[in-house]
Amino acid sequence: RGRMWAYTVGFTVLPHVGGFLGWFINRKETPVWYEKLKKPSWCPPRKMFPVAWTVLYTGMGYASYLIWNDLGGCSSKAIVPLGLYGAQLALNWAWPPFFFGAHNLKMALIDILCLDGLAIGTVCSWYRINKVAALLLVPYLGWLAMATCLTIRIWKDNPEQKAGKSE
Repeated sequence: RGRMWAYTVGFTVLPHVGGFLGWFINRKETPVWYEKLKKPSWCPPRKMFPVAWTVLYTGMGYASYLIWNDLGGCSSKAIVPLGLYGAQLALNWAWPPFFFGAHNLKMALIDILCLDGLAIGTVCSWYRINKVAALLLVPYLGWLAMATCLTIRIWKDNPEQKAGKSE
């Protein structure tokens, strides 16, 4: 029981690791390349993204701990719910390298559309296990909906960027 706090912290911090790495690797691209893109008027200010992701990653990380704990750790019952979570987290972490790193708006769009499906699947699978954990992901789904619409608009409004750096 004494080690549970370590699991709680570990699960809660985990999503931040990929988010931080994505930011760190691509941080120089944001002011140079991103600022030049045509974006819709409803695009959130750049300063809002790290605040939003800190809150969202914390909520989803803690929610994943609740699911892991309710299912008795890495049991056979945890394969699908935590597998969906892990897959959507991997796609979440893959989006910044596609978008900011490779400047590949098409791959970023494909990534986020797949991410949306996996995130919805995660919430649906978690709802039967722990309603609080599922509800902790609702703000994430809302933010993903906005990010998906933003990705679509940027992809449509910047046709010269669709192919990415290599083409």
